[in-house]
Amino acid sequence: MSERTAHGSAKTTSAPALTGRSEEPHLARSLGNRHIQLLAIGGAIGTGLFMGSGKTISLAGPSVIFVYMIIGSMLFFVMRAMGEILLSNLAYKSFSDFAGDLLGPWAGFFTGWSYWFFWVVTGVADIVAISGYLQVLAPGTPLWIPAVATPVALLLLNLPTVKAFGEAEFWFAIIKVVAIVAMIVTGAVMIATHFTSPNGSVATVANLWNDDGMFPHGLFGFVAGFQIAIFSFAGIELVGTAAAETKDPLTNLPRAINSIPVRVLVFYVGALLVILAVNPWRTVDPGSSPFIGMFALAGLGIAAVVVNLVVMTAAASSANSGIYSTSRMIYGLAQDGNAPRAFGRLNTRKVPKNALLFSCTFLLAGLVLLYSGDSVIGAFTVVTSVAAVLTMFVWSMILVSYIVFRRRRPQLHAASTFPMPGSAFMPYVVLAFFAFMLVALARGEDTRLALLVTPVWFVVLGGAWFINRSTALQQARIAEWSGDRT
Repeated sequence: MSERTAHGSAKTTSAPALTGRSEEPHLARSLGNRHIQLLAIGGAIGTGLFMGSGKTISLAGPSVIFVYMIIGSMLFFVMRAMGEILLSNLAYKSFSDFAGDLLGPWAGFFTGWSYWFFWVVTGVADIVAISGYLQVLAPGTPLWIPAVATPVALLLLNLPTVKAFGEAEFWFAIIKVVAIVAMIVTGAVMIATHFTSPNGSVATVANLWNDDGMFPHGLFGFVAGFQIAIFSFAGIELVGTAAAETKDPLTNLPRAINSIPVRVLVFYVGALLVILAVNPWRTVDPGSSPFIGMFALAGLGIAAVVVNLVVMTAAASSANSGIYSTSRMIYGLAQDGNAPRAFGRLNTRKVPKNALLFSCTFLLAGLVLLYSGDSVIGAFTVVTSVAAVLTMFVWSMILVSYIVFRRRRPQLHAASTFPMPGSAFMPYVVLAFFAFMLVALARGEDTRLALLVTPVWFVVLGGAWFINRSTALQQARIAEWSGDRT
């Protein structure tokens, strides 16, 4: 494997050290175990769970529980593949790095910029969500206020040191965890006391199957549930972008990745089981958050207001993580000559300030979307569908990189202390699942638009790569990569 210095230079043994790395000061390893653990939790608990689960329930009924379990299981293998590759060479800053190293410079370009675009789109979705919940808390508030204030606030959160970002995201994640646990406990009490809703329905576990069973809309309804649910997990790979700023990555990254199954069971399955037991699935409003509805139903009016604030915090946390990851991704791209050199510079606090400003500027697109859409949930659905396609592309690139890694560097795979379970066949199983997800997105009228919009992005990206690859730097990197394969 490549043996690189702290500044990024390398001597090559079996893994190439692609030309173009800067000798400027690099990112600081300031994120400790608690930061990485909560960053991983924050990535796994996204806006899609709080805001999008109502619509998912309306599409799939109680079978939504299996939808989240299946998606979570598949993504566990994506994370294990990512973890094994990152730990095989600690010079990798992110999955964009190892995609470029294993598949060729074009892969690093496409993966990095697509991940940047994914988080920009997701950030816009988060701003749409924040605006929607602010309308509930303060009706009549002009939409432009949260659409402008949120990017500014995120910029101020990310401009200090990376440790400051880690602390902010740590407490954001704590708030989300406390909110979900509180909802689960509240729902469990309502079930135990056979709480009766104003509409006459009684809280009981039997609500999971009493109304046309767990698959009330049959197979097609079950498949439709994947459309919005997949977005809930977008960001689960976030720890992969923090690899270069993680203390003791050999210990902390495996801990964060291995805790994914527990998070899925507790935060997704546990929360949805309680919601569906208290509220028969037909009574769940697809246009609002079932989390808020739970507390309002329990008569905890002030709690419902607090949960509105929590959901806004969850959206802000997601956008905050996105701005962090996009700035690091753009920084890495600039280091490889795949973005303007100005984005590859760090300020005195080792933060890529120019990359941060660039990403925050694009979040202002949320303002346009809010004023052009018919409804907040409609705008949210369109944007999240585009984000889902983009994130599946990135996850697929991680898996394809792993397949190549296992074939071309068997000695590193054999020596790995964190090998992917079922590494010989699970990458292909998960890739087939992603193909199935694209079919699911194509079935929905409001999600089909994503499949029409995202190809435009890849055409634009292809044109940009065609121009960029002709530079002397990229030609040298391509020649170096090709030479290593002969």
